[in-house]
Amino acid sequence: MSIVFIKIPHFYKKCHRTFYSSINCKQLRKNSLALWQEELNTEIKVNIENHWRKEVINDIRSNQKLKSFYVLPMFPYPSGNLHMGHVRVYSISDTISRFQKLCGYNVVHPMGWDAFGLPAENAAIERNIPPTKWTLSNIASMKQQLLQLAFDFNWDREISTCDPAYYKWTQYIFLKLFEKGLAYQNKALVNWDPVDKTVLADEQVDDVGCSWRSGAKVEKKVLTQWFVKTTMFAQKLYDGLNNQNLENWKDIINLQKHWIGECNGVVVNFKLKTNTGDKLLDVWTSEPHKFIHGSFLTISSTNVAAQELASESVKTLTAYNPVTGAEIPVYVSDDASYAEGRDVHIACPQTCEHDKHLADILNISVEDYHVDVEGDGKKAIQMAKSKNVGGYVVSSKLKDWLISRQRYWGTPIPIIHCPSCGAVPVPYEDLPVKLPEIKSLELGIQTLATADDWINCECPKCHQNAKRETDTMDTFVDSSWYYYRFLDPQNNMLPFDKSKLEGNTPVHMYIGGKEHAVLHLYYARFMSYFLHSLGWTPNAEPFKKLIVQGMVMGQSYKLKSSGKYIPPENVYQVGNDYKEKGSDEPLLVQWEKMSKSKYNGENPSKLLETYGCDTTRLLILADVPPATSRRWSDATFPGVLNWQKRLWMTMQEFITHRKNDTICKSNNFTDENFTALEQKIADSRNYFIANTTYHFKYTQKLSVGISRLQGLTSVLRNKLPPEIIARSEQFELTLASLIIMLSPITPHFCSELWAGFREAPGRICNNSSMIKWDNNVLEQSWPVVDDDYELSFLCKVDGADRCELKVKAADLPNMSQEMALEMMLKEAQVSKRITRGILKSKYELYPECRAILHITSIKKDNVIKVAAN
Repeated sequence: MSIVFIKIPHFYKKCHRTFYSSINCKQLRKNSLALWQEELNTEIKVNIENHWRKEVINDIRSNQKLKSFYVLPMFPYPSGNLHMGHVRVYSISDTISRFQKLCGYNVVHPMGWDAFGLPAENAAIERNIPPTKWTLSNIASMKQQLLQLAFDFNWDREISTCDPAYYKWTQYIFLKLFEKGLAYQNKALVNWDPVDKTVLADEQVDDVGCSWRSGAKVEKKVLTQWFVKTTMFAQKLYDGLNNQNLENWKDIINLQKHWIGECNGVVVNFKLKTNTGDKLLDVWTSEPHKFIHGSFLTISSTNVAAQELASESVKTLTAYNPVTGAEIPVYVSDDASYAEGRDVHIACPQTCEHDKHLADILNISVEDYHVDVEGDGKKAIQMAKSKNVGGYVVSSKLKDWLISRQRYWGTPIPIIHCPSCGAVPVPYEDLPVKLPEIKSLELGIQTLATADDWINCECPKCHQNAKRETDTMDTFVDSSWYYYRFLDPQNNMLPFDKSKLEGNTPVHMYIGGKEHAVLHLYYARFMSYFLHSLGWTPNAEPFKKLIVQGMVMGQSYKLKSSGKYIPPENVYQVGNDYKEKGSDEPLLVQWEKMSKSKYNGENPSKLLETYGCDTTRLLILADVPPATSRRWSDATFPGVLNWQKRLWMTMQEFITHRKNDTICKSNNFTDENFTALEQKIADSRNYFIANTTYHFKYTQKLSVGISRLQGLTSVLRNKLPPEIIARSEQFELTLASLIIMLSPITPHFCSELWAGFREAPGRICNNSSMIKWDNNVLEQSWPVVDDDYELSFLCKVDGADRCELKVKAADLPNMSQEMALEMMLKEAQVSKRITRGILKSKYELYPECRAILHITSIKKDNVIKVAAN
């Protein structure tokens, strides 16, 4: 082992009169480009990124003894090109991933591809190439773009939903649903997209009846479809939203609750008897005793069964009640008071005046007798559950998940239809059921129904000739469980091993667009609850903390007269008005989601060429927090660009002054003045570390954290004497802390700045446990405040700030809610605001940063409430 000894000059007497720094040469990191005499520009930034790219991309720090932290951005559909929404979400996740590594966690930060679906198939048809070829080409292109942005993904965990090695396990999970009676086939009036020629779930049709994909007006058709009985878990999914472990869900909880609805009724699966056989009929009621005492059913004339039976000329209908084992008559009637979202009603005239009136209308005789409404209701639910025919609580409006799609490019449903045995599951050992290979879609193969060689097969039970199911699964099925596969992507025996989930689930931080806050999140939660019911997972809830990022908005221009969008280059401004060049027609100017058709998009590739990847990431994260829509404008760039230049100049000056013997040996300062200036820098360092940590770790308001780092930069550039820059331990430590804290966002730039320390002779704070000078910046630890620094302890009374105390950083983590309350009640600013007493209190402890005590006092209008409690 080679050891280098560096003698430190006499002027470093503040730390040590003379000391030596030993450096292991095998650990010595790459040197800087030594361009410190140059002014920072894009060319230098690009050279820096090329110089440090290997170290930045191969940031694979791992220690199995450390706790895990799972950062998961929603995986993309591989369209072939990144858009600014992608750049934003992955810049957010990458920053959090790198931050958590600096905090000492083993970070899981995977990437994959939501690769099935209509867009790929339609694009393949247009180009007359197989969807597989088109999709794999797009994946390769987008992966290269992600690498150009130097995102810190675990590429060894990469998955693609169109890979048979992945969808084998989607099929495996489907078979488990089928075994448990949660996957079933039934005729239904469905939404048909006439353009994409496939069924859509209700959730995929907008408020005006158009397809979420094609925009076409949806038609109604009666088709036999596959469903997943998500309604069976409705109550658990609703109640789970009250879980105290869910962080930052905010209005997403209300969106989910609204979608699920108040679970105030019970469903039982009846069988409708018809000339062509039995049909499944879900019967919902808020009065479960009716499942024992109900004397007849009504179905709306819009009910699928009613429409079919009208064509069969059936006069008498009956349904089998699985709770009582009896058959009851069924009437087609629009006079019943159907619950929201339902077209079947079970009537019990003995307990319901409406049902009695309905019986009179239908000329049904009613026998009076006593009914134990509560007792028989509980009994009916118990009987339905014991017979596995329902009995679960659900809202009337929530429907089961329709997963059938009539297109080629999706996961095949692993069911074989036999004339004798009916629907037979494909044996597990025969999975995956692979899509048949096609050379192109030239012949119009858009569904599996045309692939005869693939369809015709043998029944696994009786070995007669049979046919495969030709529907494929909705792509939401693929993405309903992918977050678990990321944790065990190479498993060939199971979808995942439960032990791999321990400590990693629920996902610590899930990041994605608000447009997925209802559908995808609902399906993913359902699947997680189902898998947990099988004992496969440690927790039911899949995601702990949500970061819902806003859209990237661009400024658009359109003619007031026609609404036609105009490219920015065809626009000129007169005062506050905008007009079209040539026609002088007035324009409407507004911020909208970026789109090619609106001419308001931004090409990430152009940004990378103009500014480099670090600056691009910094631009997308600065100014507004992740949850807020980002208005993309060149006018916001100068602040960020100038900040980078100021950081560059700070390191330039540090190196220059450190190399200047005259400055280093100067005696212009007394020890007292020198110490006073150092204390100011130390106070600023601690203040900005506490604030930046708070926003990076707890609020994820990265833009606020960035502004704090800009503030710390200003401290270091606040006309400090050269002697302080050259000789101050606190200046060196503060500059090092600043560079470390910025490194999650601009890892290349900060690697170069950090290497600048090697250009300056000597090391003043060499004994600091906070800094590992022999390691590069990505291998440092996130800075922490000094033990004796006093952190903020704020008390809010009825929402208003009333008192702020200071608590030493070493003591704050040990301060309990009881201690905090006792401390604040001694303060007059607090006690005089609480005249009647305390209604409730809430204590927020952020150990490295601050503490906040919220007190709600008793007012006149809540005295009664307190007494009741």
